[in-house]
Amino acid sequence: MNNVVLKPLQKFTVSHLDEADFKTGGLRSYSAYRDLGIAAATSGLATAHVIRMIAPFTAALSQRHHHNVEFQLVYVLKGWFKSEFEGHGVHTMKEGSCWIQPPGIRHSVLGWSDDCEVLEVMLPAEHETVNDP
Repeated sequence: MNNVVLKPLQKFTVSHLDEADFKTGGLRSYSAYRDLGIAAATSGLATAHVIRMIAPFTAALSQRHHHNVEFQLVYVLKGWFKSEFEGHGVHTMKEGSCWIQPPGIRHSVLGWSDDCEVLEVMLPAEHETVNDP
């Protein structure tokens, strides 16, 4: 019996900065997202986007949630971003900080700077975000 695992096709892609590529209407209303083309280039294996915070933080935006993913990495490009992670406490990430959120880890956003931008890489591209009670 042959146990061949078929991997999704991947293709070369480049994404150059264009301010017009930042779009609202994504997962969070307080953010604009720049799709880097990774989902299309990897046939849905992964996704990557730059998230720009476009509204000031308020406590009403802090909803405990988790993502049903296989992998999630976040890197702060500009400013700072503060979150609380189940079992790991509160962390303020600043420009140059990078973290991995293990699959299903519950977390809450606690704040961000007005100039905050993060790079987020997730596997798979299509996944579920669940708001926790």
